Amino acid sequence: MPPGLVISAPASGAGKTTLMLGLLAAFRAQGLILQPYKCGPDYIDPAFHAAASGRASLNLDSWAMQPAHLAALMQAADGADLVLAEGSMGLFDGVAAIGETGTGASADIAALAGWPVVLVLDVSGQAQSAAATALGFATLRKDVALAGVVLNRVASPRHEALARAGMEAAGIRVLGALPRRESVALPERHLGLVQAEEQPRLAQILSEMADFIAAHVDLKALRAIATQTQTADAAGVKIPPPGKRVALARDAAFSFIYPHLLAGWRAAGAEILPFSPLADEAPDASADACWLPGGYPELHAGRLAAATRFRAGLRSFAETRPVHGECGGYMAMGECLIDASGTRHEMAGFFKLTTSFEKRRMHLGYRLAQLASPIPGYREGSRLRGHEFHYASILEHNEAPLAQVIDASGATVPETGSSKTFGGGGRATGSFFHLIAEAT
Repeated sequence: MPPGLVISAPASGAGKTTLMLGLLAAFRAQGLILQPYKCGPDYIDPAFHAAASGRASLNLDSWAMQPAHLAALMQAADGADLVLAEGSMGLFDGVAAIGETGTGASADIAALAGWPVVLVLDVSGQAQSAAATALGFATLRKDVALAGVVLNRVASPRHEALARAGMEAAGIRVLGALPRRESVALPERHLGLVQAEEQPRLAQILSEMADFIAAHVDLKALRAIATQTQTADAAGVKIPPPGKRVALARDAAFSFIYPHLLAGWRAAGAEILPFSPLADEAPDASADACWLPGGYPELHAGRLAAATRFRAGLRSFAETRPVHGECGGYMAMGECLIDASGTRHEMAGFFKLTTSFEKRRMHLGYRLAQLASPIPGYREGSRLRGHEFHYASILEHNEAPLAQVIDASGATVPETGSSKTFGGGGRATGSFFHLIAEAT
């Protein structure tokens, strides 16, 4: 297995993604084969990782995934020269209660894989004091090794010298110092970065990031401190597919599906048949299941409302076969979606469900769902681990619940999803819950 590093920070917004993408692009330009990962539940960052590295990025989630599942995903790095795993939030941030393997913290993945941590520190507004933060991160968990820091948003050569002096006094290695440069930032929206496929200048941006990082980070030293990957036994890991032939909605409105799920479906022998609701395409008539992932239906609600062939084809499909929607896909299966301007848009109409973005309210966190009805690939009673992140509010909901849902602390979650059967033997199911893995 190739050596690896975790790119993390004390908090969100410190510059992890800039460093991660710049390193991937810079090492790739040197001819290295990179295997990227993302710690935790995230759809957007892995797409940028794949664009920068030329290799699919996989999610590693200690709360939702068993050790064997994590080990199997780490073994996907076989053949790479270097592994880089981007953390989420702060290095030690997770939930209060342990899930399958840990709390969901990036530190869990670093400890499990034996990957040292490179900490990105935003030193704006401080100098030597930044060393106290780094020292705390170096000593909080004995099973997590801090290899060094990259100083970010450095204001001047004097500022850099003072920050470096503090790190030297604390015994912390400085691997690079990034001056303030807003031109390398990526545009954002309410769920994070604007998706990679929507960036017309992405290749140019990644090239600029590579040059920026190569000029200010010691790439040779960083590669030298990477440590050989440690993995547990990966035997017996299987992900049941929704069907043998799966019609999968895939476009700018429906793009949030984890690469490890698709890989697991294909490994089980399933064939994936993509179609685009935004292009008014119906699911393939030869498929035996249909899956509508999450994404940004609220940004394309008008086009979805006008996609009559898509909606008619989806309704016809569901008469005899299962259709499942996650988050954005679930909203598209309801009667109505109200966008941020207050405009109502007709959706597929499977459920008496109206969702609205007019008054945004964030819903965020891990979820443990026990199915009251089956979904494609999983029987009634199955326990599934996943995640919820959206800003939609439910204004109307009058269908049988899909599942009993609790959060990571054990508190009941009111968004239970919906389930409905049809006379021809088909079934429509959906929820705001994004599946990550089956629970033990």
